[in-house]
Amino acid sequence: MSLQEHDEQLQSFKQYIRKLKAYHEAIGLIYWDMRTGAPRKGLESRAEAVGELSAESFRMSVSEQMSNYLNYLTQPEVMEKLDAVERRMVQECKRDYDFSKKIPADKYQAYVVLTSQAEAAWEDAKGKNDWAGFAPYLEKIVATNKEFIELWGYERNPYDTLLDMYEPGMTVAKLDEVFGALREKVVPLLAAVSQSPNQPERGFLDQPFGKEQQRAFSMFILNELGFNFEAGRLDETVHPFATGLNPGDVRITTRFLPDDVASALFSTIHECGHAMYEQNISDTLVGTNLCTGTSMGIHESQSRFWENVVGRSEQFWKQYYPKLQETFPEQLGNVDVDSFYRAINHSEPSLIRTESDELTYNLHIMIRYELEKALYNGQIEVADLPDAWNTKYKEYLGVVADNYSEGILQDVHWSGGMFGYFPSYALGNMYAAQMLYACILKELPNFYELIEAGNLAPIKELLTKHVYQYGKQLTPNDIIQQMTGEELNPEYLVRYLTEKYTRLYDLQTV
Repeated sequence: MSLQEHDEQLQSFKQYIRKLKAYHEAIGLIYWDMRTGAPRKGLESRAEAVGELSAESFRMSVSEQMSNYLNYLTQPEVMEKLDAVERRMVQECKRDYDFSKKIPADKYQAYVVLTSQAEAAWEDAKGKNDWAGFAPYLEKIVATNKEFIELWGYERNPYDTLLDMYEPGMTVAKLDEVFGALREKVVPLLAAVSQSPNQPERGFLDQPFGKEQQRAFSMFILNELGFNFEAGRLDETVHPFATGLNPGDVRITTRFLPDDVASALFSTIHECGHAMYEQNISDTLVGTNLCTGTSMGIHESQSRFWENVVGRSEQFWKQYYPKLQETFPEQLGNVDVDSFYRAINHSEPSLIRTESDELTYNLHIMIRYELEKALYNGQIEVADLPDAWNTKYKEYLGVVADNYSEGILQDVHWSGGMFGYFPSYALGNMYAAQMLYACILKELPNFYELIEAGNLAPIKELLTKHVYQYGKQLTPNDIIQQMTGEELNPEYLVRYLTEKYTRLYDLQTV
């Protein structure tokens, strides 16, 4: 093939990918609308529309035309002519093609419609405490995923296939190892915290906080963190989430509770972390299949970093607590900053994952991981999940929900078919701590002084330099290796939690 023909083939491939990306943006926008206020009577038709668009993009991704592009572009002598971005685009397409080609298009379309309907059914079921109404949807989702796993194939564990979708290269064997190491250190630390006489007062958090004032403060904090409102917006929903259509349009949502100011506040900061990742991907990747986060673990590392390492730090509230007091003078006017800081970092076993503290949070994730692993290895069925859930919560955290809404129905993820996603949250905590100690504190030794001064821009710039700009151009392992010089290491998170909670609770030994 001549140089001109090569260039024409390459440009044609890029245009094809750009069209695929346009479909994904349209689907993402419809999903956002379905979760933020679309009329209930229109949801069924909207789910069908999502199914049609998803099926078309799926057909494009496994078409003969895509096959022809990949057959040419993956030739070693051709790959050598491509630049780094082009080469990575081809590699990602090949991975997706090999994965998707095994699934019949009609089955994929039916699955997309099913999960779209299931998300609406979950929202209703959670509000009504109706597990029986939601379970049939979940049974179909799990059955379909099991069918897909058999088509995709696996080497050691069927659940590995689902993990790899969200965190490339992650396996049950690796997770069992890192989760085991983390649990071994966190459980005795939690016991020491629970037995400490230095428990914070939290009563002042449990009082009415006006919704509009919460919204105003959330907008203020988003601006301080570096969220670009010209490239994004904040809306309200039942379960907070972020949707990155492109770097110029990244939408986040939160949930305002009338008697809990911390819930919306930290959900907003969490979603802001996701958004700043998407907003700061390099313009050179726009329109490509690399214009998104490299994995959900790395994505969660950013949301958890901003929410916890920055947003729950003592220095952060030394800067921003006066503004919060000004917003809620009756509720917080007589509460000093140290009391507020200790209250928002209080650790106690609880039922709700999204409201849990840093120390217990990973145990919530391990419970979901154990249940998913058992479900896809045939050890339990969907009908067994409520009892298995309560058993795990009793074993890991010593608490049991007395209703489905606070138990098995509390998370939206399974309704969307997102099995294999939950471990990303705990991986994100590990990545965030490793980035902090092995990179950020070395390149920004005045890290905490910057936070106390309200000068957060250098922190965002550092993360843009090492993480955000690359989108999916680098793998998760590339990023963590490049930043820290080693692979994922749970000991950094153990160190972070031990140091923080030893100070907070004045622990003598752990």
